[in-house]
Amino acid sequence: MAAAAGSDPDVFSLDGRAAIVTGASGTLGERYCRVLASRGATVIAAARRLDRLEALAGVVPGVVPVGCDVTDDLQLQRLVEAAAEHGGPDIVVNNAGASDAVVRAHEQDPAQFRRMLDINLTAAFVLSAASARRMIEHGTGGSIVNVASMLGIVASGGNHQAGYVASKAGLIGLTRELAKQWAPDGIRVNAIAPGYFRSELTEAMFAADDAPGLRHIQRNTLMRRAGEIDEFDGALLLLASDAGSYITGQTIVVDGGWTAR
Repeated sequence: MAAAAGSDPDVFSLDGRAAIVTGASGTLGERYCRVLASRGATVIAAARRLDRLEALAGVVPGVVPVGCDVTDDLQLQRLVEAAAEHGGPDIVVNNAGASDAVVRAHEQDPAQFRRMLDINLTAAFVLSAASARRMIEHGTGGSIVNVASMLGIVASGGNHQAGYVASKAGLIGLTRELAKQWAPDGIRVNAIAPGYFRSELTEAMFAADDAPGLRHIQRNTLMRRAGEIDEFDGALLLLASDAGSYITGQTIVVDGGWTAR
């Protein structure tokens, strides 16, 4: 069970805790692994691209690479078992995600829409439930952090991404519901909703300094710029650590003011 925030001189410490991070081979997932490990956590880094995870483990102490397809329920259960070998899971970061084709909904293949829900929403439910079962059985409590999107709060602007928007909005709703169900068991469930950051999903928008996508970001974000990768660190650590011991069911939007317009 997490200690109260005021009882530890370093409430951001994750010493002795085991974390699971899905989508850990991507830009944001790798950053999450580095941040959690830097605060003392053992991090089960999960993704399909095992070679990238192994390279990360080679330079970041505390990272344990595990190949995983998040659409496979058995593989998600193995992540929980891997974390259990280190006394966890204590922290779960549901970061794995995908983006659908930029087409209007009436032109979209329904199979692609379903796949977005499987990757971005259903996988987070399955892993969260499997992790919560162990947390409840062992009475340890824990923290689950869902990586949603500001596009789970507002429409997609210039793009057409029905599957992505629906799945991220669903993830925010799921966050509230799981927080309600598991609060008596000491399990906090929150979400981070990023705006535009440089990552594999957005690389086309940053192709050049004068790229139309980048100009669109600058024009529509109150801070007139995209986010830097390290600007996630504070929100992640707040929700994962004892610093956020009285925060549950919330979504922290890290978007430079996009949704405040």
